Amino acid sequence: MEKAWLNSYDANVVHEIDLDAYESLCAIIETSCKQFAANPAFTNMGKSLTYADIDRLSQRFGAYLQHQLGLKKGDRVAVMMPNLLQYPIAILGILRAGCVVVNVNPLYTPRELQHQLSDAGVSTIVILENFATTLQSVIDDVPVENIITTQIGDMLNFPKSAVTNFVVKRVKKMVPAFSLPGAISFNAVLNTDAGVLQTPPLTHDDLAFLQYTGGTTGVAKGAMLSHGNLVANLLQSGAWMVNETREGEEIIITALPLYHIFSLTANCLTFMKFGGENILITNPRDFPGFVKELGKHQFTAITGVNTLFNALLHTPGFDQLDFSSLRLTLGGGMAVQRAVAEKWQAVTGKALVEAYGLTETSPAACINPMSSTAYNGSIGLPISSTVVTVRDDDGNELPQGEVGEICISGPQVMQGYWQREEATREVFTEDGALRTGDMGRMDERGYTYITDRKKDMILVSGFNVYPNELEDVAVMHPGVSEAAAIGVPDDKSGEVVKLFVVCSDGSTTAEQVKSHCKEHLTGYKIPRFIELRDELPKTNVGKILRRELRDEELAKIKQ
Repeated sequence: MEKAWLNSYDANVVHEIDLDAYESLCAIIETSCKQFAANPAFTNMGKSLTYADIDRLSQRFGAYLQHQLGLKKGDRVAVMMPNLLQYPIAILGILRAGCVVVNVNPLYTPRELQHQLSDAGVSTIVILENFATTLQSVIDDVPVENIITTQIGDMLNFPKSAVTNFVVKRVKKMVPAFSLPGAISFNAVLNTDAGVLQTPPLTHDDLAFLQYTGGTTGVAKGAMLSHGNLVANLLQSGAWMVNETREGEEIIITALPLYHIFSLTANCLTFMKFGGENILITNPRDFPGFVKELGKHQFTAITGVNTLFNALLHTPGFDQLDFSSLRLTLGGGMAVQRAVAEKWQAVTGKALVEAYGLTETSPAACINPMSSTAYNGSIGLPISSTVVTVRDDDGNELPQGEVGEICISGPQVMQGYWQREEATREVFTEDGALRTGDMGRMDERGYTYITDRKKDMILVSGFNVYPNELEDVAVMHPGVSEAAAIGVPDDKSGEVVKLFVVCSDGSTTAEQVKSHCKEHLTGYKIPRFIELRDELPKTNVGKILRRELRDEELAKIKQ
């Protein structure tokens, strides 16, 4: 096929990457740790760890997994924490031990946590104590054998570490009481001389991450991201930013949670390859505190979702920051709104560059050129070694300009869904392209534009919310007989959830249904609006028509 997008590439951006440059993700990590040993790698709450520190500590952590816990190549290890210095130590140690990282959202409810730990067959979990009660409630129903707990201040210097942990636990009471017999502390692991880490031979085919996503429908599935997938995406990202990055000099603001694929790859791993410094923001929702932290650093790059950029722009003091070092602002996870992009550029003097990807693509697939000087409404160009096609329902490629399903081929595309062969077959075309579920078109220059969403997924602040899961939870309520969930537009988060409910009795209220949802769903999945109805629109075979409900809501907005 004709790759029209290649003519739109920035100068010096290669058309194809050399995937054989590194045999595994660990090879990239180890190379950076040696090359940039003295440079700061991660900074959080005033404490910095150099690449030499990360090398030493992740080796100790990995050795403990191997020699003390007896973990073998391919064993799954869950990590459940926000952005803290413990996070890179843990995931790099897990990878270097030859194990597989299973990232877990710390805000999961017991139901969500139980599903993921059981589905992945997790044997070991690293968890912040603040969320240990959730684990306690499901520990008897999951295969977890080893628990490593940590506290927010554990990696800080004494006495700040002790003071921070005391305040978090005793003053702010952010750590509910829990009991997890046999658990060992993160610091005890690092202080144990477990021997020498022995990284097993790893190839591009070996699994690195089980990154959970709803895929196209239903309950969360583990996208199998191999070492080859991640090596490819780091090389692709590096090639794309070749003109903007300076090895060993980058300082990137990492506010999105590292358990999210966007932040994990674009910030943590890609900027480690550059020898850059990740400034970890533990609580980005504290925007005054976030802006104060930004003022301490001459940051060169920042990534985020539209809602984060919008909130920063509306936080007092943000427009007074020094942006003279900023070279790269990358927006992804959800659509970047024109008004936000234009205001960002007006305040910072730098364009907000939109990117597009999926958990299943590790995640980068399309990015606008780094030389972009203004918002263009596009998700960008297929990055190096990536082919984007637009197809009809039968998988046939459509002519330029026609709207169809966006499909992606490239070395960053996942191996498939963990232990779900049928779901894997459904998401790939016969010739191996990934069906994204997004509808769009490509113009004559190779820029792709999303026009609609084929699947019913709802996107709340960059996080996927799947109607089937919400509806399943809603009908668990004894007073609910039917439910349908849709996304409705929201200025702050892009979309929020609206739930339509048919009650089986006359006494159930919308507030009761919402309270029920709060017990079983993470915060961003909880319906903002609940509407009680006598019946829901259906096809002649009884399938609920979510599209009709969405059309009704859009019609109300236009009135």
